[in-house]
Amino acid sequence: MSVVKRRAFPESFKREAVDRVATSGLSAGAVARELGLHETVLRRWMTQFGTQATGTARRPHTQAPAPSPSDLVAEVARLRRDNDRLRMERDILKKAALIFGSASR
Repeated sequence: MSVVKRRAFPESFKREAVDRVATSGLSAGAVARELGLHETVLRRWMTQFGTQATGTARRPHTQAPAPSPSDLVAEVARLRRDNDRLRMERDILKKAALIFGSASR
């Protein structure tokens, strides 16, 4: 039976590999293949050095930033004013329809 020796990498190499993932835009898997590493090893180094960068995301982040609470309050106030105006217009049209409908008979 042969004994498999683990490869040891200096900390500087590990940091450079993690930095490459963070700055290149490549995924951790792509960088690991370039360096001849297993993706799990590189991800472990990313966790070890506190880097959350994963390179190219599997799903792009498309959500807009959440509006501030003051923006939400202003939007609600605007919508309520619009709603009141539309209700008033609807009521006027209902009354006009009744008036003109009964006048033609």
